[in-house]
Amino acid sequence: MLDAWILDAGDVLWTRAVLPVVAVLGLWFTIRSRAVQVRLIPDMFRTLADKTPKDADGEPQSLSAFQAFTVSAASRVGVGNIAGVGTAIALGGPGAVFWMWLMGLVGGASSFVESTLGQLFKVRDADGFRGGPAYYMQHGLRARWMGIVFAVILIVCFPFAFSSLQANTIAATLDAAVGQGSGDDGGLVPWIVAVVLAVLAGLVVFGGMRRIAHVTQAVVPTMALLYLAIGVVIVALNIERVPEVTAMILTEAFGAREIFGGAIGTIILQGVKRGMFSNEAGLGSAPNAGASAAVTHPVKQGLVQTLGVYFDTFLVCSITAFIILVSTPDLTGAEAGIGLTQTALATNLGAWSNWLLAVIIFLLAFSSILGNYFYGESNVEFITSSPLVLTGYRALVVAAVFAGSVLDSALIWHTADGIMGLMALVNLVAIALLSGIAFRLLRDYSRQRRAGHDPVFTRDLLPDVGGVQCWQDARSVTGEVPAVRL
Repeated sequence: MLDAWILDAGDVLWTRAVLPVVAVLGLWFTIRSRAVQVRLIPDMFRTLADKTPKDADGEPQSLSAFQAFTVSAASRVGVGNIAGVGTAIALGGPGAVFWMWLMGLVGGASSFVESTLGQLFKVRDADGFRGGPAYYMQHGLRARWMGIVFAVILIVCFPFAFSSLQANTIAATLDAAVGQGSGDDGGLVPWIVAVVLAVLAGLVVFGGMRRIAHVTQAVVPTMALLYLAIGVVIVALNIERVPEVTAMILTEAFGAREIFGGAIGTIILQGVKRGMFSNEAGLGSAPNAGASAAVTHPVKQGLVQTLGVYFDTFLVCSITAFIILVSTPDLTGAEAGIGLTQTALATNLGAWSNWLLAVIIFLLAFSSILGNYFYGESNVEFITSSPLVLTGYRALVVAAVFAGSVLDSALIWHTADGIMGLMALVNLVAIALLSGIAFRLLRDYSRQRRAGHDPVFTRDLLPDVGGVQCWQDARSVTGEVPAVRL
């Protein structure tokens, strides 16, 4: 009963509010920025390798551009790329993949705007920089109340609901690998997973921001390469089906049969929902990671986080889609979620691949738990600086990981979808109001690039914009002297 009510309420929220706003703003940002998400792709890769500005002691001021990228990728690349894509295809058919792609492309502009703003309005703390939507709502819009609302929703959504979902998927995958399945015997596997995950999560999250960055820096590239390699092998084994699958994705995205059959709405909804869950473009999560980076111009992290959207959608999500579709010609009665991907792997590689997928899921989902925690910590510190509250938050995150391992997955999915919709709406309103500043920053960045410079921003370049807490002068930005601590 509760599950059905949450599902219905979430669908109404997405179809009547989130989806139209996401589409309109994404297109508007694309036009205003002259398709920055496509035009500056070379700069995205160049900026990813930027050196990190140092403080007076020769230490990095905060996370590097690459570390911020891996933290955001850790949150993005998780069960949404495997279980989420499987759910989208099972419920929306192959056409949902096209809408995920389109969501990634258009959403790239929204990601650029939100992460650029996150950098501009970041603040200093003892560990480096922190920021995100709550901070640009307070300092940019002068609306601390709005920032608190967003922060509370994010804390419920990411470190609690989404991390529970990640833990649940790890438990389900290992349960299937062991062979106990999901019967009524209440097997011990989920409970064992719950204990192990809770302990591992506690060891990392109580170590703070920099420990999380070091872990994700090592895990994210490894898990991505491993999963992509498996996908390439499976696609190569079924190479003759690739043209047929590509045609299915395109024709079933908006074919006459789907339109007149009334399925087009379901296809679009599933593609957009699962696309946003996976790549987080416009959701307001990635700016929390982007703001933590020490860079010389806010636009640089806008570009890096846009690259993160592409990495998630066009590489990891796409390989999952092709693994499923080349292996499952008939989707009738297909199981939503991780089961569809497991079946596709077993069909091509044999039953042993369940263990391989279990390892991949563990790497993907555990790194997502760490990324989700990172986002939550930044927003807890926005609300209060109390060490006691932060310690309590860390304990609750560990408890959520434990509980998520043994709870019903459908309830977690539907709850996470609804919370994600609310979070996206609050953030999209904020970036719509502040987007003009992001485009002014883009023009400044482009002007400096055309002049042959490595762009450096200082707040006197936008003298009419208040609330900027950092970016005092060129020397503090580039790292020749320490930045002023607030």
